[in-house]
Amino acid sequence: MIGLSPAALVKQANTRPWIWSFLMAALAWFLAILVAHGSGAGSMLSTALAFSVFTVVVGIGQMFVITLGPGNIDLSLPANIGLSGAVAMQVMDGIDSRIALGLAAATGVGILIGLFNYALIRLLRIPPIIATLSASFVLVSLGISYGRGLQIKPPPALATMTVARIEGVPVMAVAALILTILASVMLHRTVFGRSVLAIGQNIRAARLAGITVGRVRLLTYVLCAVLASLCGTLLAGFTGGSSLDMGSEYLLSSIAVVVIGGTAVAGGAANLPGIWGASLFLFMVVTLLNGSGFGAGGRDVMTGAIIIAVIVVAGGRTALR
Repeated sequence: MIGLSPAALVKQANTRPWIWSFLMAALAWFLAILVAHGSGAGSMLSTALAFSVFTVVVGIGQMFVITLGPGNIDLSLPANIGLSGAVAMQVMDGIDSRIALGLAAATGVGILIGLFNYALIRLLRIPPIIATLSASFVLVSLGISYGRGLQIKPPPALATMTVARIEGVPVMAVAALILTILASVMLHRTVFGRSVLAIGQNIRAARLAGITVGRVRLLTYVLCAVLASLCGTLLAGFTGGSSLDMGSEYLLSSIAVVVIGGTAVAGGAANLPGIWGASLFLFMVVTLLNGSGFGAGGRDVMTGAIIIAVIVVAGGRTALR
């Protein structure tokens, strides 16, 4: 891009929308450093990577669902995270040798939640946004009955793994990067992934092409739920135990990172690298607002305003397309 005019640079960047999310993250990081009077730049970035991992994991699942087309969204993620974390911690019971069993239990919970979400959508003909929101209330009730407000500590090995770093780089960030690569291969190199993109672009044409739309949508909602369950387990290990409300912040952020990261809200076009840039951006915005004296309300208003602005811009591009 060397030697190109500003207009040409913008045009080149628009062909790779994930670039904008990383540019916004870099700008927010720079401003946060200024607010902190130039101190802690490296530790700030390392912390951002550590906390962004969980948003990336749930964001990947949400991205697959949103890519299916308008109206597809999973609002049960926060309740899923809380319930899965509680189940995993109960099964592990603080014992290292039971970590694999706890992960399997959380995965099973995710599969059941995904099946339940799609059953509401398909069998009862309920719009996804209503179906998954309704499912979240059921999951919260189950979580209250199951966990009874108890916070069980994670096994020492799991807690250590979730906070471990190599040369300042969180081990969890490396694992999440591998997950992102695998998700990219699934999206672009498998029949399932290409079917998701085709359905999002034109569901009628996808059916005429022989794609089993119902099965692909079912697998997509199950994938999203399983990733949320995995996030709940890892988050419980990271925070020192499960709690039913520990997933509450991921309802807004899971949608935000998908939209800001460059995935088309109209479906049919996904962007995995952008999820990383958007996750880092949201963390840096929170850091910047905290350093500037803003409270939780101010952070939510700022995040909501950013999402609305990006959706308006994305909607305009979709109309032109």
